[in-house]
Amino acid sequence: MGESGSPARFQLLGPVRLLDGERPVPVGGPGVRGLLALLALKVNKVVALDEIIDALWGHDPPATARTIVHGNVSHLRRVLRGIQGDHPHGARILTAPPGYQLTVEPERIDVHRARSLLERASAEEPEKASELLTEALALWQGPALAGVPGSVRAPELEDLRLAVHGARVDADLELGRHAELIVELSPLVRANPLAERTAGQLMRALYHAGRRGDALELYRTVSRATLRTLGVEPGADLRWLHERVLNDDLPVKVVAEPKAEAAPVQQLPPAVPNLAGREADLAWLDELAERAEAGETAVGVVTGTAGIGKSSLVVWWAHRAGRRFPDGILFASLRGFDPHHPPLEPADLLTQFLLGLGVPAEGVPEQVHERVALYRSMIAGRRMLVILDNARSAEQVRPLLPPGSRSMTLVTSRSRLDGLAVSNAARLRVLGTLAPGDAVRLIEELAGPAGFDLNHALARLCGYLPLALRIAGARLAASAQWSARDLVDELGNERTRLAALDVEGPDDGVRAAFDVSFRGLPPEVAETFLRLGVVQCVSAGSHLTAAIGGITVAEARRHLRVLAAHNLLAETGRDSFVPHDLVRLFLRELAENELGEADREDVLSRSVRFYQAVADRARRKMLRIVDPLDFTGALTDEQTPPIGSFDEAQDWFTAEWENLIEVLEAARAAGRHDDVWRLARVAHTYRAVYPLLDEWTRLVEIGLEAAERSGDVLGRCWMLISRCAIALTFELPQGCLADAECALELATAIGDDRLTISANIHLGSALTLLGRHDEAIRTLRRVVEETERTGDLELRGQALNNCAEAEKRAGRFIEAIGHQVASLEIDRTLGDESYVVVSLNNLAELSLRIGELAAAERYVWEAVDLTISRRFVLQEGVLRLTLGRVLRAGSDVDGAREQFALALKILADANPKLAALVRAELTDLDESP
Repeated sequence: MGESGSPARFQLLGPVRLLDGERPVPVGGPGVRGLLALLALKVNKVVALDEIIDALWGHDPPATARTIVHGNVSHLRRVLRGIQGDHPHGARILTAPPGYQLTVEPERIDVHRARSLLERASAEEPEKASELLTEALALWQGPALAGVPGSVRAPELEDLRLAVHGARVDADLELGRHAELIVELSPLVRANPLAERTAGQLMRALYHAGRRGDALELYRTVSRATLRTLGVEPGADLRWLHERVLNDDLPVKVVAEPKAEAAPVQQLPPAVPNLAGREADLAWLDELAERAEAGETAVGVVTGTAGIGKSSLVVWWAHRAGRRFPDGILFASLRGFDPHHPPLEPADLLTQFLLGLGVPAEGVPEQVHERVALYRSMIAGRRMLVILDNARSAEQVRPLLPPGSRSMTLVTSRSRLDGLAVSNAARLRVLGTLAPGDAVRLIEELAGPAGFDLNHALARLCGYLPLALRIAGARLAASAQWSARDLVDELGNERTRLAALDVEGPDDGVRAAFDVSFRGLPPEVAETFLRLGVVQCVSAGSHLTAAIGGITVAEARRHLRVLAAHNLLAETGRDSFVPHDLVRLFLRELAENELGEADREDVLSRSVRFYQAVADRARRKMLRIVDPLDFTGALTDEQTPPIGSFDEAQDWFTAEWENLIEVLEAARAAGRHDDVWRLARVAHTYRAVYPLLDEWTRLVEIGLEAAERSGDVLGRCWMLISRCAIALTFELPQGCLADAECALELATAIGDDRLTISANIHLGSALTLLGRHDEAIRTLRRVVEETERTGDLELRGQALNNCAEAEKRAGRFIEAIGHQVASLEIDRTLGDESYVVVSLNNLAELSLRIGELAAAERYVWEAVDLTISRRFVLQEGVLRLTLGRVLRAGSDVDGAREQFALALKILADANPKLAALVRAELTDLDESP
């Protein structure tokens, strides 16, 4: 379709639907619609796979849940491509560990459009506000999230509807539309007399329509219902309204309680001209304000890493929400993280607020406790907003919190200030980076458009961090000599990126902002942070941190949580702490400048030893190991994460793979060649079981290069065998035989019998790949005889399996079946499920060749179930291909087509060569009579 398509729209406020213009597009059953809803609710955010599974199936997901989600994601991607083609602003579902991310303009999702309209209405006059809110309400096409599994819940959508409806009614009250509102609200209050906001609005409409008696009777009805159901009187707002109606002194256009007699305080600093994105964060602030309006405690802490835009968000929102606080807004910068000044004392801040509230200088009490008492008495009962910006600690904030309810307090801090949640029921909001589209808009507001790709590249290199984005935009706007391409090139070099994001002031750049946070850490935590910077790990867990720092796992976990509390790391999962990209670069510079060479070498040694030991333990849970490398005793059980099963080994490798490669590259750069090839070899097992061509090739080439540089013959031999294994897995004949022959020559020279047998097994398989079947069979049968003599089950199982493959390709099916059955028996004895899958698939293919279709189908379904439970994705694709062939041979054309389609979906990216075979099968199937 190309760019002729148009971006899709998403409906969640009613039946969950994908829309092409106004046309609903079929997407599938409740599970697919539920997945679409989960991604759309958190648009431009990563939704973890585990979170998706929990939402779709609750606490009892099927064993195939992950496979189902993967398949449904692929299906949704195809549907989106069908609607949008390659439209540059179209919706995309990205794979973003640990899950998936829907990237699209939020306005194309009805939920986010409703929130946007609500926010816009808050800054408009009543007539325009009513129009916007009516438009927002029209987005509801029925009960939200209809047609998805019942386990998918989003109660905030009903809260959003009530907020939109309530705001629209408030606007209509101000416009004097009392008769219409009486008709609209009366059935709502009859259905739910506990909805006090709606009841209050109906009371106002009745009163201003001249029906004062009906308004008083309505209050009595609501009061009785509240007492009967909740055992309490109605809330303060409704009681105040009742008193005004009773005294017949409710002004015509008053929506909220009248302002205090004193002139309202307005201490807000200027706001940024525009705020890119942040719809969810603004909605959170609105919700907090509604809690204050309802008489509840409303203390909010907005936290996040340096430069994330905490103050900009709060001040921008406060300017537009000012009319919610008729008695004014107090603002103070607490200088909690000012590099040149100590944090302000509460006593000084109280003086500032009292003066702002109109207390003459001579009337400010000397004693701090008296200032607190005066401050609290002056704001008690008022509807005010208190903003405490850049707080250092909870202790600095507590004396400044307004008493009771009706006022709202917002605190911004680089620290989480968890103590406020405990002592003052504060609600915490951790700001994340901007969505890609919002980040680009921020740059363009400052510097103008520079091309879609260039500005997206700039935003990505700035890590979507608002401070970095503003600096980049300002640099482009300030100098005609700078182009977006120049800045992209400069930021593209990790070594110069932070320097490029400095500004003239010594404390305004990104590096300076991070440095202030770092200098505030406790010394022992700062030391741990520095050591994490030596090896540029993508994430850090407590066991790795303990190994690097030479501390206990409990100490490491405490240090990581302190770093997360200071927003220098983000806790993205259980025992997984991740730095922002720019924090990672800052940390590397810091480690290079503040740690001596000996300390950096020590950290690298500890990192290599950790990954060698844990990877070795993990690989032994996944596959039978025939090489002599053994690092399992390098660490104690307490020093390693628990890896007691195949699944735990797989999960560890998946979570730590990027880290492992970073450590490998760091050791390579340091010239630690022996460490590099050994680590590459123990990590090889994971990619042998879960093969990805590019990653596996990169790993093995690094290991082989290191073995050659170290002059280690054993290392060269094993890494050549590893490279040969890649060629055999992906059927890449180039160089495969040469690697196997060289490995055999080296193994013979070493005099290691097991290594020689392993090399011969790979030699036989290389000959098979090249079509030299007779030579392959002779070689592999000799190996089988040798392993029978030595009693080496592991190597015998491999030799039997590979011999069966050679015999199958030579057309000797009966001999192949005998050898494959013997291999399967050994695989089951050793509990080696990866090899069990291979054996079952081979037996299915052999049974198909001799016409035993029932046996073939039985073998392949057993293997499919095993691949799904073990997440052997590539192997599942191969099995689906085999299953399709079996079903086609049995004349089940629809079943065959379904299995070929599943195989193609799995193999399209993982193994293009096999994917081409599947496409040929599908074409042949469609062309057959």
